[in-house]
Amino acid sequence: MSLHKMTLTEAHGLLRHKKISSRELTEAMLSRIDTVDPKVGAYLTVDKEGALAAADAADARLAKGEGGPLTGLPVGLKDLICTKGVKTTCASKMLENFIPTYDATVVEKLKTAGAVFPGKLNMDEFAMGSTTEHSAMQVTRNPWDLTRFPGGSSGGSAAAVAGDLCLASLGSDTGGSIRQPASHCGVVGMKPTYGRVSRYGLVAFASSLDQIGPMTKSVEDCALMMESISGYDPRDSTSVPKEVPAYRELMKADEGQGLSGMTVGVPVEYWEAEGVDPEVMAAVTHAKELLESLGARCVPVSLPHTEYAVAAYYVIAPSEASSNLARFDGVRYGLSQRDGEDLLSLYKRTRSEGFGEEVKRRIIIGTYALSSGYYDAYYKKASQVRTLIMEDFSQAFKACDFIISPAAPTPAGKIGEASDDPLEMYLSDIFTLSANLAGIPGMSVPCGFTGQGLPVGLQLLGRHFDEATLLKVAWHFERAADISKARPTL
Repeated sequence: MSLHKMTLTEAHGLLRHKKISSRELTEAMLSRIDTVDPKVGAYLTVDKEGALAAADAADARLAKGEGGPLTGLPVGLKDLICTKGVKTTCASKMLENFIPTYDATVVEKLKTAGAVFPGKLNMDEFAMGSTTEHSAMQVTRNPWDLTRFPGGSSGGSAAAVAGDLCLASLGSDTGGSIRQPASHCGVVGMKPTYGRVSRYGLVAFASSLDQIGPMTKSVEDCALMMESISGYDPRDSTSVPKEVPAYRELMKADEGQGLSGMTVGVPVEYWEAEGVDPEVMAAVTHAKELLESLGARCVPVSLPHTEYAVAAYYVIAPSEASSNLARFDGVRYGLSQRDGEDLLSLYKRTRSEGFGEEVKRRIIIGTYALSSGYYDAYYKKASQVRTLIMEDFSQAFKACDFIISPAAPTPAGKIGEASDDPLEMYLSDIFTLSANLAGIPGMSVPCGFTGQGLPVGLQLLGRHFDEATLLKVAWHFERAADISKARPTL
């Protein structure tokens, strides 16, 4: 097998038995990036020097018998996760030349584990979008069909894993930005429970919704990444002091029993949703039947406030974005257009030229929703709906262990076909954003393909801090479905 095609687990085995070195693996990955990424456009920054230095350091640790399951393995990073000494642009002209002076907590954790970072990955600007077409830097293409988008906003992270341009990656998920591109690119993606993974060093979009999570080639790799990045961080006030489970052990516990004794919730509102592609629903229905064949019992559940989720989300998220992005004012860091007459013109020119159209649209929506006289009608009302959605899940989980749905209503679309219709883009998050509003964990696992060979993802949703159940279900499903090793031909 070519080195770049391996999973984290496979590559770790070869490194541990000294059949390859981290330098060989990293050089193979950098060569793959040089050859293939011009077609895909996943990377915004490639740090060859830093990656090779980290690989040599990893080899030194491995030679002493030190290091863990991530030591020496190439992991890509979405370009809104701060990396000391390496550009972090958020795919925006506002931060085009910004170089952080510190590492995000997740980067610190991965560095401590000995991971190697080939570079930073493309995204929708400031994570606002569902296709990665809203990057100010470049277009990223779906490795399964280069005429189609990879999803968003973590499109570069998903495309890099699908295209074997890194062994795994980190993305962020505010309304589905890990799970939806994972579905479109045929990889595994997890949004952890809010508070499970530190957000320190993540450039904020909507602070009550954002979560960092892994995108991988297999469920076991996802569990490995979750073990590595999870945990309490006093620098993040929303981080929860909960012990990190041994996900890989729990995932394989009672292996012979399959999913016997587990109950699957099938939400009526998701199964009857309008606008779902028939081939997507066929793949997800087959996945439901496969879960039943593994011993799980399906029961109908109701999430009655689903119809209000998109509207509530697109008040709350832009409101928090307008507040968070106020810091980009041309004064302290980032783009600064200082040739105006006064302070107001500095603000106006910097923000007009630094932000793209979608970011400006959401800032305007959010500022309006928070303005005097409208706060109660919009933000307060949306927050009340959010509470009802949380209660919906709380009630549903009394009847089931986990919930299933499509991860996205359609397969990946053609580049450019939805760029003029923001509402269509917003509605593509219908199955994913409720999990962010409720703060529960969710993941997408490949469950099939359309007739055109485009991947389809099954979404699994669980109780707060119960990622272990999702990983167990996904692991059993992955083995039974036997499609996760299918890779695009580039």
